[in-house]
Amino acid sequence: MGDGARTDARPAGRMRIGELARRTGVSTRVLRYYEQRGLLRAGRDTNGYRTYDADAVEAVARVRELLATGLNTESIRDLLPCAQGGPGLVSCTFSCGVVEQQMARLDAEMAELERRRAALGAYAQLMRQRRTQDEALAAMALRSR
Repeated sequence: MGDGARTDARPAGRMRIGELARRTGVSTRVLRYYEQRGLLRAGRDTNGYRTYDADAVEAVARVRELLATGLNTESIRDLLPCAQGGPGLVSCTFSCGVVEQQMARLDAEMAELERRRAALGAYAQLMRQRRTQDEALAAMALRSR
């Protein structure tokens, strides 16, 4: 076999899932999930193994980039055609709408977190005040013995 002949049925220029996982730092399980959700396309070789084109490395990077913004996989699947040719998205009515909708959702979540933090802060302040009072009452009770 030293003649360099291929021993598998994988088309030239394509990689298997393990190689894609190594190149992207994403587990094979996650890559299969991306495929299941329509975020990544895989071919099959004659042995039935998944194979990917070289551009799958960039596709995985784009999916990871969009996931980091908090977008769900359904939104990302719809946005992937707008995510061609480098970072960011092609600006169109659809992609701008999805991004602005996500920003509005994050603004609402941040406002809710701020409200919860203020409520928790009020509890903490009350607990500190009570603790001082409770400790003073306990000290008086111990002195009166």
